[in-house]
Amino acid sequence: MSGERTPWVGDLIHDEDADRRGIVTDVQGGAVWVLRPELGPGRWWTSEHPERLTLLESRQC
Repeated sequence: MSGERTPWVGDLIHDEDADRRGIVTDVQGGAVWVLRPELGPGRWWTSEHPERLTLLESRQC
């Protein structure tokens, strides 16, 4: 992620470890990213490695 900001709540990401796209839903204690599927229902998951999250699209403000 050199040169890019760390993904934050509302951002669309690709999680390299899980090989899934999703939306950052929460960041707990600055150490655990809570992610949900990009579309439709599905299992939420977490990541403790923000450097493995590729920012695909920033949240629209």
